[in-house]
Formats: sequence, C-alpha cells, structure tokens
Amino acid sequence: MLYDVPVNLGDRSYQIHIGAGVLDRLGALCAEAGLKGKCLVVTDENVGGHYAQTALESLETAGFTAGFATLPPGEQTKCGDQVFALYSECIKAGLDRKSFVVALGGGVIGDLSGFVASTYLRGIPFVQVPTSLLAMVDSSVGGKTGINIPEGKNLVGAFYQPELVLADLDTLKTLPAREYAAGLAEVVKYGIIYDAPFFQTLEENMDGLADVNNAELLAKMVGRSCEIKADVVAQDEREGGLRAILNFGHTAGHALEKVAGYGEYVHGEAVAVGSIFAARASAELTGLSQAECDRIEKMFKDLGLPVKAPGYNWADLRVALSVDKKTVGGMPKFVLVSEIGKSSLGNEIPEALMEQLWNEL
Repeated sequence: MLYDVPVNLGDRSYQIHIGAGVLDRLGALCAEAGLKGKCLVVTDENVGGHYAQTALESLETAGFTAGFATLPPGEQTKCGDQVFALYSECIKAGLDRKSFVVALGGGVIGDLSGFVASTYLRGIPFVQVPTSLLAMVDSSVGGKTGINIPEGKNLVGAFYQPELVLADLDTLKTLPAREYAAGLAEVVKYGIIYDAPFFQTLEENMDGLADVNNAELLAKMVGRSCEIKADVVAQDEREGGLRAILNFGHTAGHALEKVAGYGEYVHGEAVAVGSIFAARASAELTGLSQAECDRIEKMFKDLGLPVKAPGYNWADLRVALSVDKKTVGGMPKFVLVSEIGKSSLGNEIPEALMEQLWNEL
C-alpha cells in the first residue's frame, strides 16, 4: 500500500510515494511519471548490496535500460571529484537529455546525484529513492541538491526538483541504529518549527519511534514529516522566506560538522546539538519558555542523540559560522522559536551570547 504526498509546484509538481516493500514498484512508477529510455542508478557500497538488484530489475521489467554506479559511503563522497566521476558514468551509460538518474541511498547519494542531474547536459530528470530516515523525511524532498567544498557544507548546489520520490520503509531495517536515530532529529525538527500536536504525538510514542518494524507508526511519522516539508516548499520553493524555517538547528549543526571533520558527527547528530543551541537561544531571545526548552532537550536525549559537543572551541566554530549560507555580512542568521510549533526567521544572536551558549554545550 502506498501513502502518497503531493508536492505542489505547478509544472514541477511530483508525488512522494511512501510504503513498506514497495521498491519493486520503482519501474512502474517511473513509467507512470512519463520517464523513458535509459537511466543511471547511483548508490553506495552499503546500500547497493541490499537494494540495487531489486531496483535494477524493477526498472528493466518496466522497459528501461538501466546503468549502475556505486560510490564509497560517507559525507566525504559529496564532493567535486565524485561529481566528475558521475558525469563520466552518465556518458558510459549513454544518457541523453531524455534519460534520467536514480538516486538510491541516503542524503549524500541524493544530494550528489541530484546535483549531477541538474548540470549534466544542462539538466536531465532524476528520481529520489531514499533509503535512510533522514533522506526520506528531509533531503529527498524539496529539490535541494549540492556538494560540500573544503570551506563548508552544501556551499555549491542547485534547486532541482525530482520527478518522483519513492520511500520504501523496509529499507530502514538495514539502516544502522545510529543513522536511524540521526534521522529522527529531522522528524523532531518538524514538530518544533511547525506542528506542536505532531511534537506531542512523538512524545507520546517514544517507545515505538525506534522500532523499524512498526510500519504503521513509521508511515505516519514519515508521511507527516513529508507533508510539512511539502507544504513549506510549495509556499517557498527557493528559500526566499518561509522555507528557511527548515534550517532550525542547522546553522550551528553545519558548523559543528565542519569543525569536527565530516563524519565525526553524522548530520542528524549535529542537527540535534544545533537544535539545543537554537532552543536555548530562543529561551533567551524569542520567548520560548524554559519548560518547552526542556521538552525539546529531553526529546533529543531520549532518542539517544547528542545534546552537547565538548572539545570544540568557540573560535573555530565562529569561523565556520561565518561561511554558512545563511550568514549575511559575517553575521549568522538563526531560526528560533517562540513556542513549540511557532518559528521565526533571520534572528541574530549577540556575539557574547553565541559564545556563552556554545561553551555551555
């Protein structure tokens, strides 16, 4: 059974298909979306062994000619060298302007493959098949693609919408527990910034959130997260305003990833630390009550996510913040909340308070 969430963007609209055991429908869904001809399936060494064969067989059964490229796992793969390696794979697979790329994997594979699709032959279609919780609820939806460069995370990229997203919840059964927990950080974010009842639902179902075999709860959790992101993206596709609320926890989180060295903290773990930083700043600046700040911190703790990042000094973090995409004139801008479910954009935190809050983490 598929749970469909529409992303309404005019002629760039598409469907997010969510369900358990649905990867074998990939080819049929691509055909229904109007895709034709050749494609290149891009995955990593971890995911490929589990799911590449099913994806390839599904595509070929539906009449597509499918090539295949496997990359190393990890954040380090999201770089310029791999972009050019994939351009070569596209040529080897005979892709033309009517062909498409299939991103089979987590956020790294999705971001990288989407960026390649957006630039190869000045843009060919692509399909997102997220296999991590973080990718299902966040990076596969909304059309953000990109790579990291030595100076910072996601500083090179493009807005480029997929033709469809297919999230098979069964793929989460082979996801490492650490990666699954990291994905929950993005789920919690949606409640904090947009939907207080959803946050409360997560609190009430803490015992079940870690159970990847609970397909019903998973579908509701992933589905609601995707509905929120789709609603925000439909209102602001290119982050001219509202969409920036999705960056809650990411400003300090991205800086931590950079300072620690990509891979020391997986993305969701860094977002969890960044979310505590933003929540505490909200308690100081935008009226978030201490009780709600404590609820946020307890949620991340109970999910086994880090809420502190000892050992990284403020001076290094401040340098990393200065090259964040949301920094203007050297001053980073933060998403803060006045209460759970109500967020605001473009907040500046005084230098002394930023340093104080970081040193308390």
